[in-house]
Parts: sequence; structure tokens; C-alpha cells
Amino acid sequence: MKYHKLIAGETTGSYVMESPVTEADILRMAQQLAMSRLSKGRALTEPKQVFSHLQTLLQYHEHEVFALLMLDTKHRVIGFRELFRGALEVACASFRGVIKIALEHNAAAVILVHNHPSGDPHPGQADRALTVTLKNALNLIGTHILDYVVVGNKGCVGRTRDNRRSVLPLVCTR
Repeated sequence: MKYHKLIAGETTGSYVMESPVTEADILRMAQQLAMSRLSKGRALTEPKQVFSHLQTLLQYHEHEVFALLMLDTKHRVIGFRELFRGALEVACASFRGVIKIALEHNAAAVILVHNHPSGDPHPGQADRALTVTLKNALNLIGTHILDYVVVGNKGCVGRTRDNRRSVLPLVCTR
């Protein structure tokens, strides 16, 4: 991890602080680490870790953020991209944007993710309707939705395209 207040420790993956850190510093470091765990080429093998990384990235936003985790045919990460910000109903009106990004990255599969600034990770009716619409649109281009993860500070909830049990565990809380 690269952060101006960290010095590599004696053992791999350990760090020493060279000066005092603030809570904001700690959150930035956690977000950097979460992004590195979702970096290109990494295979997604532990659903709880994926949820944890997504939660770290999105739980503290004061507004809704909709993002796309793009995967290849072996479910290795191609990329992670925040697509829209604002109220979900308004922000996600551009389904063309989601399709365009999936095509640009040649994604075989995606995990849709957005946060609930209220902290409650349970999906609402708008979330379910969005999942169905995006599932239909992405199926037309041969991209499958593996999951739709809603992030809150109380945990993450995953749903698949037809509201049955998620490919990932349904609920992951700290």
C-alpha cells in the first residue's frame, strides 16, 4: 500500500506509521487497500471479502453511489468503476451508461453495487426494479449479473437477478 505516512514494516504486509494519523487518514488507507483487493486480474474467491471491500469503499458516502465491478469469464476482476452519484432513481436513469462500460471492458459478468447512506443495506423496491431492468439490458449483450450488492454501514445485502439467493452469501455483517 502506498500512503505518505506509512513505512514498510519488517514482515510482508506490515506497516509502521511515521507520524500521527487522523480518522480520515485511516479511512483513506482502508479505501486504498480495498481498491487494491479489487484490482485487475484478482480472482474473486471469498464472497465475504468482496463484500467487505465493497463496504469499505462505499459505506461512508453521504450520497448514493452506483458502481460496477466488472469480471471476466473466470470471475477475475477487470475493473471497478463508480458510475453514478445522487439519488438512485435519478442517477441510474442512464442504463446505456452501464451497458457502454460493460462493453468497453468486455465484461463477461458484473456485480452491481450501490450504497444506502442511511446505513440500512436492505434493498428497496427501486433496487429490485433496477436489477430486473439492468438484467434484461445486460443479457442482450451477453453479460451476466452475478449479484447486486447494497452496502450500508450495518453490512451488505446481495441479491441476484431473480431475487433468489445470491451467488454470494445473502447477508454479510461485521
